[in-house]
Amino acid sequence: MRKTTRRGAMPLSLLALAAAATLTACGGGGGNGFSFLPLPPSPGNPPAESTYKAEIRRTAMGVPHIKADNWPGVGYGYGYAQAQDNLCTMADSFLTYRGERSQYLGADAQLLASSTIARPKNIDSDFFHRHVISADVLKKMIDAQPDNLKKLVEGFTAGYNRYVRDAKASGSAHAACRSEAWVQPITTDDIYRRMYAANLAGGYSNFLPHIANAIAPAAVAPTKVSARSHSHKKHQALQLAMRDIAVPEMQVGGKEGVGSNMIGFGTAATGDASPLLFGNPHWYWRGPDRFYQAQLTIPGQLNISGTSFLGIPVMLIGFNDNIAWSHTVSTARRFGFYELTLAAGDPTSYMRDGSAVKMQAQEITVKVKQADGSVTPVTRTLYKSEYGPMVNLTYLNDKLPLWNQTTAYAIRDINGENYRTFRNWLRWNQAKSLDEFTAIQREEAAIPWVNTVAVGRGSAKAWYADIGAVPNVSADQMAKCSSTSTAGLTLRGALARVPIFDGSRSACDWQTDADSVQKGAIGPSRMPNLMRDDYVANMNDSYWLANPNAPMTGYPDIMGPAGTEAVSFRTRMGNVLAQGRLGGTDSYGAKGATVDTVKRMVLNSRVLTAELFKDKALTMVCASPTINVAKDPLDPTFAGQTVNTGAACAALQAWDNTGVTGARGAHLWDEFWSRVKLPSTAYDKPFDANDPVHTPRDLNITEAPALTQAFGAAIARVEASGYAVDAQRGDYLFATRGDKKIPLYGGCGGPGYFTISCSENRLDKGGYNMDGNPNGNSYMQIVRFPEGGVEAHTFLTFSLSDDPASAHNGDYTRAYSAGQWLKVPFSESEIKADTAYSSAVVSE
Repeated sequence: MRKTTRRGAMPLSLLALAAAATLTACGGGGGNGFSFLPLPPSPGNPPAESTYKAEIRRTAMGVPHIKADNWPGVGYGYGYAQAQDNLCTMADSFLTYRGERSQYLGADAQLLASSTIARPKNIDSDFFHRHVISADVLKKMIDAQPDNLKKLVEGFTAGYNRYVRDAKASGSAHAACRSEAWVQPITTDDIYRRMYAANLAGGYSNFLPHIANAIAPAAVAPTKVSARSHSHKKHQALQLAMRDIAVPEMQVGGKEGVGSNMIGFGTAATGDASPLLFGNPHWYWRGPDRFYQAQLTIPGQLNISGTSFLGIPVMLIGFNDNIAWSHTVSTARRFGFYELTLAAGDPTSYMRDGSAVKMQAQEITVKVKQADGSVTPVTRTLYKSEYGPMVNLTYLNDKLPLWNQTTAYAIRDINGENYRTFRNWLRWNQAKSLDEFTAIQREEAAIPWVNTVAVGRGSAKAWYADIGAVPNVSADQMAKCSSTSTAGLTLRGALARVPIFDGSRSACDWQTDADSVQKGAIGPSRMPNLMRDDYVANMNDSYWLANPNAPMTGYPDIMGPAGTEAVSFRTRMGNVLAQGRLGGTDSYGAKGATVDTVKRMVLNSRVLTAELFKDKALTMVCASPTINVAKDPLDPTFAGQTVNTGAACAALQAWDNTGVTGARGAHLWDEFWSRVKLPSTAYDKPFDANDPVHTPRDLNITEAPALTQAFGAAIARVEASGYAVDAQRGDYLFATRGDKKIPLYGGCGGPGYFTISCSENRLDKGGYNMDGNPNGNSYMQIVRFPEGGVEAHTFLTFSLSDDPASAHNGDYTRAYSAGQWLKVPFSESEIKADTAYSSAVVSE
């Protein structure tokens, strides 16, 4: 291995894979993420050429710029770098995708960090992944990949394994896991499982325990059932279930903050020859789905900078020499249920067009670690239909019917059959123009559960699209195929726009268009897209308002609402910000979207609900010096309390309506608004589809009693927290690195924050700390294309490494706290000129 610093080069010996025992060990935790231990001279000479070789250059914040001569080499460097920074998280995640968590960590423990599968029990996670990512599915996934992607995966696997060997042999980093038995080498299958699992976030992943616990009943000989024997009681029970059905969180994790913002400004907005992209997924700060920032370069073939999930060798969001793009979670439904009529006397066969079809049985055995350390096998037999895996509806509500002798339910996820996703992204990584980028999106129609905004060098317009894999169900099918059973009606009432179809008729199969890329998917010509030279944007509402001046309608209902309901306050705030820049009506000077103004605009932490409603609300809730609070809708244990309003009202009246670190009183508004549930009649100016950015507005005085109770409960929560009503934002909204608190800004999307730092922790349980399983601003990028180069400014808000001992565990977070964007180097000259530059060659 050879390490290069700003002062020169230091050669270290390299050995081939056959002499792995004498390889130089590398560990994270040094000032630049590397530490090197030279070994005694090898008794033999390495071969003239290595199987894998990459140069890993690190710049400020530890960002790796990986350069290699070929696809296996750049994959090798990327796998090594990701492991060097995040070994514990990655090793833990590979247990998840292999279905081996219970073997090492026990059955009943939950996943350590939240992700697109939430935090299920290990045993359920194991059965789910072994069932859904079965051997036949894995083979289809692998066979569908192009040769260069296969080589990337091969190299990535080898690079990860190389770091595991180094860390276990003589490393000092990742003390929390380095010596654990579950930190093991992986195979390429592990990477393909991880990639496939990422596809499922909009479908199967939301129903993990439902699928893992779908156990068939024992067969019973058919008998005559007296008409209406228990039908009335059953109907009443299901009517009750409809009122409190536990709807899964469908927004890829679902909690406040899991969303994203993105705005693409065309040249009419920037005022120069280059468009500008702002991208900001609000995502997990911990766990396997957290982002990792890097640059991958193969001269003449690939030069991409951006971010991917851990364990993914392809950039999912980013920029190259000519294009930049970002994503937000789409409103389009990616799954549906089929109600199966079972064959008489056989609950594992279902009827289809009058003939019985046998389900595919899979007997799965999971090894489970016991309290005494021994391991015991646990076996379940799970089933798949031609539509997809069977589901246990009682995990939605225990009043819904179990799989019985007559009826069962299967789920179909369009992305369970979509093996093109990473081919699409890899092609984007290499795209040379916006025209090529948009053509790829149409050709592949593979993007699994997100919207896309992109800009390109030389293009005056910005691109928005929700073109990807979406179930193709017609309005006629929704009318004629939707289940009319009580359970089916219950599901339809709870899961808007999700097809709940009769599985006994082939006429109810998802349809295929002439241009569909995948059976059962909508063709790209019928999916929403828009090009504008002012701006396009998405903040997790539907395609409808990609630009409020050109609302889109007429697309399939499954894509999302279009003008029929109000958009979120965050969507409204994003459009207010963009339009303020175009018109120069904000506080940032002359009109136009420049790097400098967008940098400030997206971190300003304005709170739209406060701007719209605070003054009117305070006249209602501050009318009395005390409030007798009967209950707290967010705390069922709340026993009632009388609170004084004076100090709280004074704090909010003085508050500047932002969530910046120094703002005083923002937490009081957060607690208040999180308890406010207003009907559409609560506004003097209700939602108007012709003015969606500015409606609804103007609170109606009739809401005073409800608002007063919400305000009283908010005061009680703040008082219980120990924080003053005028405490500074950064005192209670923070991340901890080492033993130091890093003050943060922003908030959750519900109150209308555009800048997102959304903690799941209660204010009275230690503040809004971002150390557990929060969501918020994650990989942020502002990109433009000046003549002859690329200008990019980024944050990775939670920092690059999961190792507390690493210098890159908190440096980016501190920079984010201070609002100090990183001008990330991209060209060779910029990389080598970086003041934090270091280089190491890894090979075997």
